[in-house]
Amino acid sequence: MIGILIVCHIPLGSAFLTVVRHVFGHELECLEAIDVMPTQHADEITLLAQQAISRLNTGQGVLVLTDILGATPANAGQQLDVSGQVAVLAGLSLPMLLRALTYRTVGLDVMVKMAQLGAQEGAIKLPPNSSDNLSSDSPNT
Repeated sequence: MIGILIVCHIPLGSAFLTVVRHVFGHELECLEAIDVMPTQHADEITLLAQQAISRLNTGQGVLVLTDILGATPANAGQQLDVSGQVAVLAGLSLPMLLRALTYRTVGLDVMVKMAQLGAQEGAIKLPPNSSDNLSSDSPNT
């Protein structure tokens, strides 16, 4: 199983873990989060991430998901050794994470592509709710 490490600004990483527990109904294996404090430096986060990757890697690799490109979590992710066993994606969203979790056994490259698709397909502009739609679904008043 491919490990997943979430590295985000506090409290986003822990919040994603809470949502995952809610969606799946239990804790998931090989899934951790690092909540980055405002005072932490990218080098410290990189060290924490490397330690987490060592725990999470069962031999199939680890996907590191960060929140914002250019911010400390992503900068720390860019410093990681990604020699085939680690991939880093910035721009984490819940659809991206859920898609990644459902493709944890197909190989790291495929999982990365599916996570990216989850992010793209998860951003959908909803049509406005018209008064006609409301009146047809509502009981007569």
